[in-house]
Amino acid sequence: MTIPYSLLQAAAKASEANALLQDPAALRQLNKPQLRRYEVSSLLPNGSIAETRHIAPALPLFEEAFCAFTRGSLVETTSGPIAVEDLLPGDEILTHDGNSQPLIWKGTTSLVPSRADAKGRNHRLTSFMADSLGLQKPTSCVVTGPSARLLRMPPHMSATPDSPQMLTPVQEFQDGMNIFETAPPTVVDMFHLCLPEHAVIKVGGLEFETYHPGPEALKLVSYAIKTLFLNLFSHVDTLNGFGPLAHERAAFEAQNTLSG
Repeated sequence: MTIPYSLLQAAAKASEANALLQDPAALRQLNKPQLRRYEVSSLLPNGSIAETRHIAPALPLFEEAFCAFTRGSLVETTSGPIAVEDLLPGDEILTHDGNSQPLIWKGTTSLVPSRADAKGRNHRLTSFMADSLGLQKPTSCVVTGPSARLLRMPPHMSATPDSPQMLTPVQEFQDGMNIFETAPPTVVDMFHLCLPEHAVIKVGGLEFETYHPGPEALKLVSYAIKTLFLNLFSHVDTLNGFGPLAHERAAFEAQNTLSG
């Protein structure tokens, strides 16, 4: 049986990444980063699906690629709403512009939202009650992770009623009543989705962005971290492979729980 080139390439990257993790200089650091397990499902060029597990630092760069949606979140596809955990690479996801794109990457990790890490960062969730942003927005309760962004501007961030819509962190919508922070003390499965092009999709009736690391994500990271990060995505070799952002992103005005 011939092993697909993309898998060979991923294996080579994994070997290199493991060597980098054993870098003596890194091992001598007093504050070693906490490690986390990340699971990835990818669509290969031949149409088959590759499922891989990765061990990488529990750093914002990595966590933001996995911590957008919780188990049970309904994603609009050409076949109707499908729970995020049941999506498979190759499924056609409906996009904000009325078209669809195939799912090429799904990332999964598990965490305890109420538990802070060694640096005091937490991963608290945001819960949107039904109709909290308008009729059927969302259609039922939607619980999102700290890296989710909505194509919407909350009133306190809109300069004028005609201000353009931006991709805004969900924490900015918390009002303590219909949209509120929650931190379960038990393990929660988190997901994020990547399409060939960055896009806005409907999850539970709300318009969220798909995953994109941002044009500056790898600007200040080491070669070792960059290699580990890109090893998560078999469909890109560089940051440019993610393409441009579909919409401008708004800054997080509150303290970002995933910031380093």
